[in-house]
Amino acid sequence: MKAKVWGCRGSLAAPGPDTVRYGGNTSCLEISLDNGAVLVLDAGTGARALGLKLAEQQPKRIDVLLTHLHLDHLEGLGFFTPLWTTASELHIWGPASPLKSLEDRIATYLSPPLFPVHLSSIPSHPTFHDTPEDEEWELAGARLSAQRISHPGPTVGYRVEEEDRSLVYMPDHEPALGIGDLRSVSPEWLSGYSAAFGADVLFHDSQYTEEEYNHKVGWGHSSTEHVVTFAQLTKIRRLFMTHHDPLHSDDELDAILKRATELWNGNGGGHDGSEITLAFEGMEVEV
Repeated sequence: MKAKVWGCRGSLAAPGPDTVRYGGNTSCLEISLDNGAVLVLDAGTGARALGLKLAEQQPKRIDVLLTHLHLDHLEGLGFFTPLWTTASELHIWGPASPLKSLEDRIATYLSPPLFPVHLSSIPSHPTFHDTPEDEEWELAGARLSAQRISHPGPTVGYRVEEEDRSLVYMPDHEPALGIGDLRSVSPEWLSGYSAAFGADVLFHDSQYTEEEYNHKVGWGHSSTEHVVTFAQLTKIRRLFMTHHDPLHSDDELDAILKRATELWNGNGGGHDGSEITLAFEGMEVEV
């Protein structure tokens, strides 16, 4: 199983000279399974470039798994090339809502006046699925699970397992509302704890510095200290910090990584062989 980052910015795309190294596109992660199957986690603006690549390869089936429907995780879907062809069978997954179906909620964006073409007129006619929650299911030869996590609106974190390898994806996540030290509460009180526990690779929200988080409690994102502590408590082997704030320049992200590395090594960090880094566009990870 391999992962490639096509977008790792949070909230709003932020292209420009100050974001060249880490990238300005919003969330999109490609998972390539050993059998050649393709999973796409989130469809932020990074999905546009991924879609161009997949249109050339024309896989038989593509599964797009949305963590939630905030626009920064959905705005690339209308520019995802496989949506506009019939070359690949397209399936779109997302968390269920008691109010509207997944298809109807996505059609709110993919329809006038917000988009020039209505979802019902798009050539691929994708199949929509509510993600099963708190139970495993088989997809494209992998074992998947989706667990509700703390973020405004229905939001899930995904765990993808192939053979004995596991990857967890939680780009928007606030593990515990307003709690400064995550170690001060029992693990069962931490959002996403069981979903992430023991994973080989974790892509996790790291939008705010500790100072910024103090002013944005309840917004659904993590501080630098929170993401590091969460990874330590869940015994993650490799942590990739993602969903970078659009106001954070490359230099500021370097400083965040330095702070995270200090916490990782100086506060009971990880276990032998553990790693921590920041996600960047074009990054490829062998799980």
